[in-house]
Amino acid sequence: MAKKTVNNDILLANIIKGIEEVKGNDIDILDLREIDNSACDYFIICNGNSNTQVNAIVSSVQKTVSKELKDKPWHVEGAENGEWVLMDYVNIVVHIFQKHIREFYNIESLWGDAKITSIQNKY
Repeated sequence: MAKKTVNNDILLANIIKGIEEVKGNDIDILDLREIDNSACDYFIICNGNSNTQVNAIVSSVQKTVSKELKDKPWHVEGAENGEWVLMDYVNIVVHIFQKHIREFYNIESLWGDAKITSIQNKY
């Protein structure tokens, strides 16, 4: 049985929609396609103000992607603590941080060669 593939652009748009639904902040898209040996095509990085909001963002992304695309993450890690949750959609990896944890790890700087697109908050 062949697994259906989801278009990256459509998945990206639905992940962003899920983040925005619960007011996730500072959304950055890192395009890793031009970087040799990168594990995926895109990172989406955002933050919430508390572990409750981080977990709400995770839930919203899962619900939005599931409803619109009938897809689910291959793996989710870190939801127990709600400080840094990683959602692996294979070609797109979503990092959802609490603000102070994001500032501490600053993973955007580790991927300095990536093209970064920032999404402005709508609220």
